[in-house]
Amino acid sequence: MRNNNKLLYLTLLAILGMNSDVLLAQSLRQSPRLVVNITIDQLRTDHLETYAPLYSADGFKKLLNEGFVFSNGSYNYVPIDRASSIATLSTGTVPYYHGIVAQEWLDKSTLKRQHCVRDTQYGQSPIHLGTSTLGDEIKVSTQGGAKVFSFAPFCDAAILSAGHAADGVAWTENGHWSLSTYYRPVSTWLSSAARLFPAVEDTNSAITDLALQCVEQTGMGLDDKPDLLNVVYEDRRHNVQGKSEDDLLLEGYLSLDRNVGRLIKGIEQRLGRERVLFVVTGSGYCDETEDTENERYRIPAGTMNLTRSANLLNMYLGAIYGTDRYVETCYKNQVFLNRELMDRRNINVGEALKRSQEFLLQMAGVRNVYTSDQLLTSDNYVLYKTRNGFCKEKCGDLMVDVAPGWKLVNEDTGSTLSPRAGYVPFPIIFYGADVAHEQVTTPVTTDRIAPTIAKSIRIRAPNACAAEPLF
Repeated sequence: MRNNNKLLYLTLLAILGMNSDVLLAQSLRQSPRLVVNITIDQLRTDHLETYAPLYSADGFKKLLNEGFVFSNGSYNYVPIDRASSIATLSTGTVPYYHGIVAQEWLDKSTLKRQHCVRDTQYGQSPIHLGTSTLGDEIKVSTQGGAKVFSFAPFCDAAILSAGHAADGVAWTENGHWSLSTYYRPVSTWLSSAARLFPAVEDTNSAITDLALQCVEQTGMGLDDKPDLLNVVYEDRRHNVQGKSEDDLLLEGYLSLDRNVGRLIKGIEQRLGRERVLFVVTGSGYCDETEDTENERYRIPAGTMNLTRSANLLNMYLGAIYGTDRYVETCYKNQVFLNRELMDRRNINVGEALKRSQEFLLQMAGVRNVYTSDQLLTSDNYVLYKTRNGFCKEKCGDLMVDVAPGWKLVNEDTGSTLSPRAGYVPFPIIFYGADVAHEQVTTPVTTDRIAPTIAKSIRIRAPNACAAEPLF
């Protein structure tokens, strides 16, 4: 009897040992060696689904039929533009923390425009990106051994998706490839490729070509370290005489389908599906011209002149505190107060902000006005999207929110801003590795993409990312 128990015990140990080896092997196989982040500027779920019957087998159709598809992606801050959205995708957090509030903002010290990647030392760099990115964390986790590259039609998209520690980035400028000397040592392969590649005519196609060559020439995905390839495609809708908006949309999405399909097929043929995780999403906004439509269909609309309103506000504050220049300037939907002047005059800034808020709320077309103090201290859920898009170092003292259909005009700069509060759904798609096919319609936010990828490749999430993984 004792011998039988001993035999049973040994048998169980053998089975458990075998299962642990199998589980370990499966676990190792499930970690992708290459992550391909594909961001499509102004991608929309409704447009993507409209043309689904016309897609090729290797592109959007494969992603929709075989990927883990979240059809209602959203950003949890406002306002959204290309630069802020790509920074959020790469950092897993909002502008309140990563600091990229827009493609441009007003430098408070000089009152001049500051581009989000402009750098006096390197020309372009991620100097204004205040947190780590997914690419940075991959570099840290592999002690610099991983490969990280980014290719895009715009310098801000390429650099902000890459982060601080990438091996190289490239973007198109005046029909040719441009690089940043910030990323050193400069990749020999990329430097040569940028010089030797022909003039860029079809930007998205050229980006696909360079991305595929990068995977081949640098050996991405071949070793045991996770690599990251960021690819950004541009919205190809341009005003072409004689073509309707529907025709331009159709051509644009079919062109995107061909490039996405070519990228997926080329990488899968080289590495196999099980070693690659593809992530596809959009930038979360859509450029639309509503002026003529509003007038044609009698939709309530109007114009709020922010420059004149700021001048009136200055006169109002002068009547209270004594004549002077209390309003320094206005930019986009923001009003900047002269805090140095208020300090010299011993004016309570909090009180001045409150008075200014109350004054601007009386202007026609103004739906709400938020003060910097309010956004920094309030935990009101109604304000959280505006707060998430705010950065005290780069935003004004007052943020003006106009009513739907209205536009802001700045006479000093000649700019017009038409904010849109309507929800623009876009997809978040994971495909490849061991990702199972599933369709999810529950709304999810894009700050959860970075931690999902980090979990998949078994590294820590970026240092300001507090969101949970999607799965």
